Amino acid sequence: METLEFVIYLDGRVKEMVTGIIGSSCAEVTAAIEAQLGVVVSQQTTSDYYAQLNEQLVAEQASSTVSYSQW
Repeated sequence: METLEFVIYLDGRVKEMVTGIIGSSCAEVTAAIEAQLGVVVSQQTTSDYYAQLNEQLVAEQASSTVSYSQW
């Protein structure tokens, strides 16, 4: 389940939390919202961000073959 959660502080700061979106596509999903909110002060990636990267790395390692030459 994909969710966007916003916490709006009394001083006007907004904390945005994204869950359920795998990989870096969360940046695409939130870009328009962030543009309307103002300046992004900081970002922290979650385990969901790295999930796709890890799956891709495992697939690449599985598909690569090691060959040795016989001298």
